[in-house]
Amino acid sequence: MRGFDVKYFAASVDAPEVNARFAKSLELDFPILSDPTKTVARAYRVLAPSGYASRRTFYIGVDGHIQAIDTNVSAGSHGQDIVKQLSMLKSQSAGNPER
Repeated sequence: MRGFDVKYFAASVDAPEVNARFAKSLELDFPILSDPTKTVARAYRVLAPSGYASRRTFYIGVDGHIQAIDTNVSAGSHGQDIVKQLSMLKSQSAGNPER
């Protein structure tokens, strides 16, 4: 993903301390934002009946609009899936410079 001009992060309904431990245990190079009030999860309509957020990836353009949503996130292939989607969005944007 470093080959793209993007910012990326994760979000979780867990407390900041839980997310910090999790990020450290995996040596993540990106932040995990905490949403313990579940306000953002509700706004993005990802809050499951269990009270946890469903795994989704939102691709948000520089204009703030959602360009794509991956609703079928698989931990095993997620990195590759993101690169594929970013490549597709970059290609689409090259054909439409106003984006």
